This record gives sequence, structure tokens and C-alpha cells, in this order.
Amino acid sequence: EVQLVESGGGSVQSGGSLRPSCVAPGSTYTSYCVARFRQAPGNVREGVAAVNAYGSTHYADSVKDRFTIPRDNAKNTLYLQMNSLKPEDTAMYYCAADLFFPTDWSEKTEYSYWGQGTQVTVSS
Repeated sequence: EVQLVESGGGSVQSGGSLRPSCVAPGSTYTSYCVARFRQAPGNVREGVAAVNAYGSTHYADSVKDRFTIPRDNAKNTLYLQMNSLKPEDTAMYYCAADLFFPTDWSEKTEYSYWGQGTQVTVSS
């Protein structure tokens, strides 16, 4: 069982930055594919970014060139660096992980472990 603990959300104005984190205490993050999803009210949960055990990254088109997903394996921590935030980025952000390499990194059913979520709100 992998526990994912999230923190670092918040409220910012359009154009600002946030860097929520996802920690897996007591686990070895290095072997896992880890992803960030988001869900706005009334919308489906969508994949934002992912990084696999080899360090390869994937991003949704809507966040490319604005978001990055660095991981610190020594600290068992995954970050989501969000720059140039827009009001449409407002959502609950979730961390997800799985030991197996997903067929589709953006498919939520590919991930076995989930964090509790952290709210990100961007005002215009």
C-alpha cells in the first residue's frame, strides 16, 4: 500500500505560480509512474502531467510550456511546478501513482494509488 500525501495548493492571481507537492512517506518512489490529475466542478478528472520510473515526462496540451513535474527521489516527493496560471487551471489537483507503466498516462484507471487532493484557485 502506497500512501500519497499532498500539500501546497492555494489561491493566486492569473499569471502567478504555485508548486504543490506529493509525498510518499515510507515508500520508494523511484519505481513508480507518478502523475497529477485535476478535476474542476462538473468536469471529469483529467490528466495534467506524469513522470515514469525512467524520468520520461508527459504533459497535457493545455499545460505544456507552463507546467513541469520534477521529482525528488531522495525525498520521495513529486512536485507540480505551475507557472503562468490561468483561471481555467482552477481545480482540485490529485497525485496518483502505480508500479506498472501505464498504457495511457492520462487515464485515471491506470493508477492504483491516489492522494487526497489539494485545491488550486486562480482568479482573473
